[in-house]
Amino acid sequence: MLERFFKLSENHTDVKTEVIAGLTTFVAMAYIIFLNPAVLSLTGMPSQGVFLATILTAVTGTLIIGLFANLPYAIAPSIGMQAMFTYTIVFGLGFTWKQALGMVFLVGLVDVIITLTKVRSAIVKAIPDQIKHAIAAGIGLFIAYIGLKNAGFLNFIIDPSNITSINNKPYTPGMAVNSINSMLANGGVTPEITTFNSAPVLLALIGFIILVIMVILNVPGAFLISVIVTTLIGIPMGVTNTHIDALGSFGSTFKDFGDIFGQALGKDGLWSMFTTPKNILVVILTVFTMGLSGLFDAIGTFIGTGISSGIFTKEDQKEFYDGKGFKSKMDRGLVADTFATMFAGIFGTSNTTTFIESTAGIKAGGRTGLTSVVVAIGFIFSIIAAPLVGVIPGQATAPILIIVGISMMNEFTQIDWDDLEVAIPAFFTAAFMAFSYSISYGIAAGFIFYVLIKTIKGKFKQISPILWIITLLFVLNFVSIALN
Repeated sequence: MLERFFKLSENHTDVKTEVIAGLTTFVAMAYIIFLNPAVLSLTGMPSQGVFLATILTAVTGTLIIGLFANLPYAIAPSIGMQAMFTYTIVFGLGFTWKQALGMVFLVGLVDVIITLTKVRSAIVKAIPDQIKHAIAAGIGLFIAYIGLKNAGFLNFIIDPSNITSINNKPYTPGMAVNSINSMLANGGVTPEITTFNSAPVLLALIGFIILVIMVILNVPGAFLISVIVTTLIGIPMGVTNTHIDALGSFGSTFKDFGDIFGQALGKDGLWSMFTTPKNILVVILTVFTMGLSGLFDAIGTFIGTGISSGIFTKEDQKEFYDGKGFKSKMDRGLVADTFATMFAGIFGTSNTTTFIESTAGIKAGGRTGLTSVVVAIGFIFSIIAAPLVGVIPGQATAPILIIVGISMMNEFTQIDWDDLEVAIPAFFTAAFMAFSYSISYGIAAGFIFYVLIKTIKGKFKQISPILWIITLLFVLNFVSIALN
């Protein structure tokens, strides 16, 4: 039955190879069940609930891509999108985590519609390749910056008397000023490198060194192993929390999950955001930005891993860009990815993506959806790790963000820096993402400068109608912010 359903012989593989590939992918990406709660819980979401939501989302998305698309990929909440969810939407734009979940659901719903109508592929073709690479690199800078901050490698000297605003809101005496919103404060904040004289920072440094060594040596499951080893080292250092009630943790996991499940569609979620014209515009642009980032992420993973392995043939790629139906594997893979994001919003976590760690399983011989089914089973069994969520310190997960960010820097090599028509919008795309703590502002800056430069040069034919519309919306958003 497995042979017939997954077409194993046709894809030059067998059950044993697919099972090994699935286990390899799972071990490579299992760290996300600890990293995702660590980041999203900063918004006030219960970490145990996010833990279970992460697992259920990964299981659902990975099963869809395995059973519907018959592809050996795994889907789970994206690192880039969890950062945007927390630092841009909640801390930056001032939305609640329930409203942010509503946006995640809306992204999935919109993406499903535009994917089924082939509008998604039209958008892909409308965005210049150089800007796509700049977006990927910018997200890498953004993630690495957050990792450095969470590890404690960067400190921020705060002088509340000189702060004029926080999270785009006027600062008033008594307003909370902490290590998170200090990143979003205007004035009164001076960055400096840490002195490495505290146990948490030293633990993060040890964890980072361990991870670098394992990544350089290509150790399978390096991310997960580094989290476990760093957590253990943190026990004698007094950083790791060892006072955990295992049975209580299991109980709170399901209780906390009940507190976030379905909140995206509640009265305080999706339906509470459309109160003013300004809010509506911000929501539209944020949803578009998340959808665009997720699209490039998924396609980049598909193309980067699927061509060399033969999973996606040239004919399959041509069918994706030019075909009208859903005959290509890439089309079906993107459909799976969009549905997964919609479920993510309902379950209670950030947008999903097709994980680049799937490469590990593909290198081990995975070629069909059976690999994905094995990954999904691995995530189901990982529910027993619920008590560990409260044990693992942030210093054990921060190094992962830094390394992931570094690994995305290769996108800069795809940009022609000698051509200022390309270099200027590419630079502002990446720089604004990292330094304004906003992926959406980075994409907006890149699009605006690209359209502006091409207009000045009189190269109107290089600007697609879709790009004109998107850029106009971004400009209107900035005008709205300025007027308010």
